[in-house]
Amino acid sequence: MTVAVKGRARLVVLISGRGRNLAALIAAVNDGRIAADLVAVISNRVDAAGLALAREAGVPVLVLPHVDYPDRAAFDAALASALRALEPDIVALAGFMRILTEDFVREFEGRMLNIHPSLLPRHKGLNTHAAVLRDGDAEHGATVHFVTPQLDGGPLVIQGRFTVSAQDGAQQLAERVLEQIECRIYPQAVAWMAGGELRCEQGVPRFRDRPLSAVLSLDDLEPGF
Repeated sequence: MTVAVKGRARLVVLISGRGRNLAALIAAVNDGRIAADLVAVISNRVDAAGLALAREAGVPVLVLPHVDYPDRAAFDAALASALRALEPDIVALAGFMRILTEDFVREFEGRMLNIHPSLLPRHKGLNTHAAVLRDGDAEHGATVHFVTPQLDGGPLVIQGRFTVSAQDGAQQLAERVLEQIECRIYPQAVAWMAGGELRCEQGVPRFRDRPLSAVLSLDDLEPGF
């Protein structure tokens, strides 16, 4: 599904945790780097620290505890209903720790972006930093991709990378990826999408009206990101 953004985009962010990427998105919206209205933050956890960030920024929040639903399909149906009411142009998954059902993804496909802490297609799923150390990877980073039913398998948009140091442990890698990469490339990708420069057509990402033949990088960031 291709969604054309006309006028000012409507952005919804989904979170499950502390909200570091959410904070970066809020800052980019507030200073005008992302031409969108952040209309809601939704969490599947009542204790998600990112909810406080949203409230402090004056962003409406909605909590849908997944434990209140009998199964994954029931939770996704409730989340889909909430999103329909919000009419988002962009749904940004920012540390949203839920595997989404195919029916849900198909409804919002083309509007959903995710940030994943690895250089996809390497290290899908959880524990990516430990996997980098286990496999002796020379580089590590993060990837923004469109969401499809395949876990962490959607079309890639932009990656940022750095050289792994001999002194890096899993926690050090996690912090480096978040601060040096994620909080830069995710706001940029959302900004491109809000401005109509980035979209996905029939599973093919397009950037500035051309098929994206290679994943974008830190060199493609605009000033301020």
